[in-house]
Amino acid sequence: MSIIDKFKLGLGKSSKILSSGLNNFVLKNKIDKNTLDDLEDFLIESDVGVESAKELREKFDNKKIGSKSSGKDEIYKIFSNYVSEILKPLEKNLQNIKENKPSVILIAGVNGVGKTTTIGKLGKILGSNGKKIIFGAADTFRAAAVNQLDAWAKKINANIVKSEEGADPASVAYKALDYGKKNNFDYLLIDTAGRLQNKKNLMDEFKKITTVVKKIDSSAPHETFLILDATTGQNAINQVEEFKKLTQITGIIMTKLDGTAKGGILLAIGRKFKLPIVALGMGEKEDDLQIFNAQHYSKALMMN
Repeated sequence: MSIIDKFKLGLGKSSKILSSGLNNFVLKNKIDKNTLDDLEDFLIESDVGVESAKELREKFDNKKIGSKSSGKDEIYKIFSNYVSEILKPLEKNLQNIKENKPSVILIAGVNGVGKTTTIGKLGKILGSNGKKIIFGAADTFRAAAVNQLDAWAKKINANIVKSEEGADPASVAYKALDYGKKNNFDYLLIDTAGRLQNKKNLMDEFKKITTVVKKIDSSAPHETFLILDATTGQNAINQVEEFKKLTQITGIIMTKLDGTAKGGILLAIGRKFKLPIVALGMGEKEDDLQIFNAQHYSKALMMN
């Protein structure tokens, strides 16, 4: 299956809703203010964001839409070009991650977003071409997270540093980096807790992890990726805002896009925060984490 086909399959539910709504716009006999109001409302309901909905409305209003047969293609083109224009500058090239032997990547996100699974899949991507991967199981609050990460390490032939449930997360991160440095690993992915309901503890935890890894490598962590669940829609925006208060986010990975019609939320987040987008999770298989490509994403949203 080609990459664009994977995007199309993964974004199928979102594409169906967006395509249907835009088709209804084309079928209107008269494109007037009321029609444009309805279109703007539809786009907002589709989670593309208020600002994006307003800007798209202006583009549709300024563009003279032709007959029903050609109007559909024109509308799709306007939408796809807009999405690509907003998100193309946000593509995150993993090849540009600073090589530090190991490069330290903190993984953040609330519980339930698929954080640990995403670490495993990301580890597989980064581990291609013979790169050595090590996981730091620093989400010691949940025994299930440690066990799951351990299973992923075995599955993709990565190493893992872990401790007992309730252990100090910073200690696990320190030991993982120390081991990774001494054994010449290429990438260290550190899982972290996601208990946003206790923001102070979480903030203290992030600060402590950052402090201890800097004792070994003053430039670490080199990346901090935030995992977001697409099925939460607008709540994902709140999560970005909260985590930005805790740490410096250098990239976003959005999961569960195959299970929702709210795939437009990525546009809203990109438009609002302008944070780099690393990858999209579009299924449960090992290979269903796809490196983000704005053109593939924009086209896949309009393929139904």
